[in-house]
Amino acid sequence: MKLKLKIALALGMVAMLVTATAFARVGRPGKQDFTLHNATDVEFHSLHVSPHSTDDWEEDVLGKDKLAPGESVKVVFEDHEKHGHWDLKVTDKNGDSLEWYDLNLLEIDELTLHWDRAKQKGWADIK
Repeated sequence: MKLKLKIALALGMVAMLVTATAFARVGRPGKQDFTLHNATDVEFHSLHVSPHSTDDWEEDVLGKDKLAPGESVKVVFEDHEKHGHWDLKVTDKNGDSLEWYDLNLLEIDELTLHWDRAKQKGWADIK
């Protein structure tokens, strides 16, 4: 009888731990990491991702790297303040830029950026 009680208690503890972990993940914002795909015909020389609540662009995520047409990059960063909505800006070698605002990176895994040169219009596909 004692063995059955110990097993029941152990299973109960495991169930509580699994439940607590699941609720902890639902209750707090997840990571804002995403994959950026360059589906334009322009090489990106900088990529800025900033919380939507700020007026300043954060530092260049690409650093000295560039993102050529057809390439992708995994953007990984820590957000200690747990922002959900972000703004994104890419620039080319001439300093021309495209900007997107109020992106919920908690719900976005992939962003594919496009550019229609004839219409001078950019857009993003979001997954």
